[in-house]
Amino acid sequence: MKTKRKQLKSTENSDPRLRILALGLVLLALVMVGRLFYLMVLNHTFYRDLANGSHELYAQLFPRRGSVFIQNTKTHENFPIAMNQDVFLLFADTRKITSDEEVDEIIEVLSEMFEYEEEKKQELFVALNKRDDPYEPIEQTITEDQKIEIEEKELPGLNFTRKQKRFYPEQELAAQVVGFVGQKEDGSPVGRYGVEGYWNDVLAGNQGFLAGIRTRRGSLITSAQTQSEQAQDGSDIYLTIDRTLQFQACEALKKGLDEYQAQSATLIMLRPQTGEILAMCNVPEFNPNQYNEVADIRIYNNNAIFTPYEPGSIFKPLVMAAAINEELVSPNSVFHDTGEKADLCQKPIKNANGRIYGDQSMTGVLENSINTGMVYVAEQLGKKRLVDYIENFGLGIQTGIRLQKEVSGTIDSLAITKGNEVSCYEATASFGQGITATPLQMVNAFAAIANGGKLMQPYVVDKVVNESGKTEKTEPKVVEQVLSSRAASLTSGMLVSVVDSGHAGKAAVEGYYVAGKTGTAQIAERGVYTKDTNHSFVGFAPIDNPEFVLIIKYEKPQRAFSSETAATTFGEIAKFTLQYFGVAPSR
Repeated sequence: MKTKRKQLKSTENSDPRLRILALGLVLLALVMVGRLFYLMVLNHTFYRDLANGSHELYAQLFPRRGSVFIQNTKTHENFPIAMNQDVFLLFADTRKITSDEEVDEIIEVLSEMFEYEEEKKQELFVALNKRDDPYEPIEQTITEDQKIEIEEKELPGLNFTRKQKRFYPEQELAAQVVGFVGQKEDGSPVGRYGVEGYWNDVLAGNQGFLAGIRTRRGSLITSAQTQSEQAQDGSDIYLTIDRTLQFQACEALKKGLDEYQAQSATLIMLRPQTGEILAMCNVPEFNPNQYNEVADIRIYNNNAIFTPYEPGSIFKPLVMAAAINEELVSPNSVFHDTGEKADLCQKPIKNANGRIYGDQSMTGVLENSINTGMVYVAEQLGKKRLVDYIENFGLGIQTGIRLQKEVSGTIDSLAITKGNEVSCYEATASFGQGITATPLQMVNAFAAIANGGKLMQPYVVDKVVNESGKTEKTEPKVVEQVLSSRAASLTSGMLVSVVDSGHAGKAAVEGYYVAGKTGTAQIAERGVYTKDTNHSFVGFAPIDNPEFVLIIKYEKPQRAFSSETAATTFGEIAKFTLQYFGVAPSR
């Protein structure tokens, strides 16, 4: 008997038809569970309200997404840059449409209002003729005026659900900083990029629910057992961005992009004493109200924090400041330039255009942007101190600005060789080649020179205010004391000479002492330097108590040097900014 049972069991287990049948039942169960999840969870809010025969109630309460504000730093006014706008979803309860004439009337009215083409009319005709569907969506987003107009027609079976749509009243202004609200795969909203992406959970709030028993007419039975949890609205976020400076600076950047025929452009302005971002923009821009209409999704990226590049000669003041801080050189220390440095790299390191400068002070090295002079400064520091200062200035690590998609750039080449002797990698790094940094890292490093030697934590969120009014304020934070105040002051003075007597004359603003440095860097592609260049200028003003530090970057402009492009744009924006803050002339 046992042998017979074993044989029977063995036969059953080996029958492929039974296995196929079992697999089919499992798949059928999964499909049914998935469909129930779709109806009862993902779309339960609609079916809850529309299925008249249901006695079970599960009403999800949706929180308000927090708004995002920019400000006028002079008047302390706040302006919404991301907010909610009430719109309506139009749907049909086809059970209440009883005749072909009613179907025709609905199609005629809606086609005229929304300018439907024939294909859309046919889809609507099929949908309205189901006659047993409590929820057949027609339009996802209509205005209140359109809703009222449809209601006045008294069309059978048409209903509305109020919902919130994200709206960006300033349109392109600071688009890459703010980001946008897109959709998850299940159709629920989610922040993407910038503030909307990084702060999504804070802005979104927490969903609540109300569960209980309904009467046949749909009202809640208050005596029955119910469970509820109130939704928590999202917090509002106030940015440090100044609306006026953002607009004026970005307009100047766009003008420069067109005039210099650059591929892209980036700008950041911050307060050196605090690290707060006053303006940050990228061009080309996009309108977050129509984020899905862009030709290339790379336009969403905030290049100020997302796109590292070889900074070129704007890196030189950081290395010079380090050597001054170590008292290895002074602004008047003399260096003799022969035009090349031949013993460090496979090819000799030369100056731009093959220039030979002879005897030059350290100030002259910066004024004339002498590559060989910066190699000399790097050799005085030695590899260890050079790399330590580069890291202390914030290179090679993210700044932690709390915007989505920040990257760190790389200084990995400085770790290739061992020992304290300066190799080719450190030599080229001294004038901004072979390492990469983001514009934010560079402007923040310059802020340490401007503010007396302190590397600050840059930030763009001034405060977060929750639904109860509780405020979380961002306080300025010192990351590192990189330089002594004396070294910072001496370097700042040298940078004034760069503007007054060097290559950066177009960055000057009459009546003010302006400090800054140009940078024209070849773009490397696949390990080979091309003829294309990035142009940068970083500077600050006024020298005695800087109101701002500003970086301008143009990608592949059709001009030879940054002294003709980025420095010019800097000068225009600097003049407006000094007037905007009411800074009195000092020279």
